[in-house]
Amino acid sequence: MSYLIAVAAFGCLAVFFLWGRDIRIAVRTADPAYLSAARMGVMYGIVALIGLFITANGILEILGLGIILLALYLQGRAPRKVDWGNAHWTDRALGRAPLRKDDRKEKKL
Repeated sequence: MSYLIAVAAFGCLAVFFLWGRDIRIAVRTADPAYLSAARMGVMYGIVALIGLFITANGILEILGLGIILLALYLQGRAPRKVDWGNAHWTDRALGRAPLRKDDRKEKKL
């Protein structure tokens, strides 16, 4: 077992973390760019898993790592437009975007 398997697993985990972050921001803001990025994140996650399996196979470890890097690169290319302002880095990393404003009236009890 090579240390590259651990690197590949960490890269795959990063792809899924970024996908979850895009989902959270898409739900909070209803921004079409993040909705599209969340949909494409499914495909990038599958590509990263394929890279992890290739790396774990042991024959083509470098190719598997390249596939995972490709998934990370493609995930970062999607245009996103949330204005973070002076938000702390943890807010950005965890996807704490401002909530969207609903046009619905609140129900009175």
